[in-house]
Amino acid sequence: MFAVIGASSVGTMIEWYDFYIFGSLATLISTKFFPGGNETLAFLSTLATFAAGFIVRPFGALFFGRLGDLIGRKYTFMVTLLLMGGATFLIGCIPAYETIGIISPLLVLLLRLLQGLALGGEYGGAATYVAEHSPNHQRGLMTSWIQTTATAGLIISLVVIAVTRASMSEESFQAFGWRIPFLASAAMIYVSYIIRRNMHESPLFAKAKAEGKTSVNPLKESFGNRYNLKYVLLALLGVTMGQGVVWYTGQFYAMSFIERVMHVPKVQVDSILIWALCLGTPFFILFGGLSDKIGRKWIMMAGMLVAVLSYRYIYTQMYETANVQHKTELTTKTAFSTELKGADSVYTVLKTYTDGTRYSEITTVTAGTRHTEKTVTLTPAAKRTLIFWVFIQVIFVTMVYGPIAAFLVEMFPVKIRYTSMSLPYHVGNGIFGGLLPAIATFLVTRAGAVNDKAVGQGLAAPIDKPYLEGLWYPILIAGICLVIGVIYLDGKDNRVDD
Repeated sequence: MFAVIGASSVGTMIEWYDFYIFGSLATLISTKFFPGGNETLAFLSTLATFAAGFIVRPFGALFFGRLGDLIGRKYTFMVTLLLMGGATFLIGCIPAYETIGIISPLLVLLLRLLQGLALGGEYGGAATYVAEHSPNHQRGLMTSWIQTTATAGLIISLVVIAVTRASMSEESFQAFGWRIPFLASAAMIYVSYIIRRNMHESPLFAKAKAEGKTSVNPLKESFGNRYNLKYVLLALLGVTMGQGVVWYTGQFYAMSFIERVMHVPKVQVDSILIWALCLGTPFFILFGGLSDKIGRKWIMMAGMLVAVLSYRYIYTQMYETANVQHKTELTTKTAFSTELKGADSVYTVLKTYTDGTRYSEITTVTAGTRHTEKTVTLTPAAKRTLIFWVFIQVIFVTMVYGPIAAFLVEMFPVKIRYTSMSLPYHVGNGIFGGLLPAIATFLVTRAGAVNDKAVGQGLAAPIDKPYLEGLWYPILIAGICLVIGVIYLDGKDNRVDD
């Protein structure tokens, strides 16, 4: 059993690594594959491209889910593994925008779509494969190992980036080093392919196939049957869309918020995320195993509830950790400088505060256009505070995500399980969750613009704490999902396979 879990988990973790390496480098990628001149627009374009990979995940779920229910779990997610690895490797080979122009972002978009299709088929196959090897009374525990792979893939992406960055100068990393994490995917995929090639088919699927009980038309039986379609919709609206936004808020939006809104250097951001994710990952196993004993539903509902009630407080505390307006400046260490770089005028302000926080503000003026870049370098104590708050959000993630694979597997019969569980999972995570960083960043940017316009007209800023505006999206989606899940999910686990 542990060989099955290990083989499935390694491949799935590498696929998540491939998928998330793009998001982990989003800020830098925005300067490589998109035209310059508007940093915010380029970053939003990068997030939109990142989100495109999520949007097509349901199509991958339908395509590969159908194959998985027709020909088997093993061979289907062998194909998804190779497709994902090839797309990731090729992203690392694409020339920058300044070299090939508009073709550059178009190629990135195409490869992100291929990544999304591959991941759409991978998760359902891995979760189904492990579940169908698991004893009924340990299905939550066994499948929770698959649930750790998404977070583990993100951790590995951050570690690989950090190691690559540390092994060379920042100039070299900015120039070509950022490509190495993408190119390294080829070696990882090869190792995973060798491992998966020696795996055997799921015993439950093999038995159904031998008895002639597999589905002839998985799509029709999954979504054309009103009874089964009801469970597909319940899985989406009552569990996965809420789980999706909690997952992406606690990990990707937290990362984007600390870097983009709080202006913390990328090196410190990655360190904060790595520590918080490493500390939180064992709780996937804890809550997955606990769901075998007390049921899946109420653990997931509790995770959504505490997330909805606490997000605004948590992000306020995070923001204040780096808010220099409430810190005492050491005026004796304040430095100002002005220099000309060609046609550009560069104005630099460096400040130090009594708690050790360092602040820099570099303003570049070109032909009357002003661009300001702010950086807040945190103290070790402030870093520990942020690790704690991100860790708390990861706990919410583990509560909703740890039991969900077993929960979804148990909702559907063997012959259409791959197809039926994959679609609601990838709509919930790919659409509702995947769009979160772009939507939340847009809401924060718009709130800031509204306040700036009002202040420019001599009026009071109409939006209090505009940096929290992005949280309304996950709060609303998770809140709706919580209500539907509490009312309409019966909470009974179907632990005996047909």
